[in-house]
Amino acid sequence: MPIESGSARPSENEVVRLDNVKRHYVVGDEVVRALDGVSFCIRKGSYWAIMGPSGSGKSTMLNILGCLDRPSSGAYWLNGENVAEMDDDQLSDHRLKNLGFVFQSFHLISQLTVCENIEVPMMYLGVPPQERRERAEMLAERVGMSHRLRHLPMELSGGQRQRVAVARALANDPAVLLADEPTGNLDSATSVQIMQLFQELYEQGKTIILVTHEPDIARFAKSNIVLKDGKLLSCQE
Repeated sequence: MPIESGSARPSENEVVRLDNVKRHYVVGDEVVRALDGVSFCIRKGSYWAIMGPSGSGKSTMLNILGCLDRPSSGAYWLNGENVAEMDDDQLSDHRLKNLGFVFQSFHLISQLTVCENIEVPMMYLGVPPQERRERAEMLAERVGMSHRLRHLPMELSGGQRQRVAVARALANDPAVLLADEPTGNLDSATSVQIMQLFQELYEQGKTIILVTHEPDIARFAKSNIVLKDGKLLSCQE
């Protein structure tokens, strides 16, 4: 939902809050205002789509939300912490604990099995091997991939790879599932299956932020943000 710039710190039911966030780049003699004063909040357990034309600021917004970049100014609160003020190590740790990523190109490790791919985020958190394996198997079953645990990514279809990517994104029980064009490399029928999986996760209480340029995919979300020229064009909850 939109908020007034300069408002108080987030309430307990808000998992994301951007307060007058700007991201400006200097390219030669030009200042590129990729994000130019964006303010909104996202409540826990909600399902949002972020849309906008090419050059609207979607990619920059994705990088900010994913803690892969910092605002030039303004505040970004993620699960109660202002990540705009964190150093690199703090930012990496907060990202690992609070965000799960689903990418257009899956980004699975080709030499690892389905089960091992799902385990990767838990390894970085130091989860013991037996606990990692049990949780990976549970997540594989949750996304309908328990029959493929020992298979490599090259032995899977595109839809199956994306299901594994979703399971991996859920490995550390993140506060937010962040999906970047998750159906971009899938056919129409498989895209619907993946979006039905997101719907199931939303119904189970997961907070989902979907970045897409496809109106048909955005319609699966319950709320939407539209960006244009780095500004918030609309925010409908």
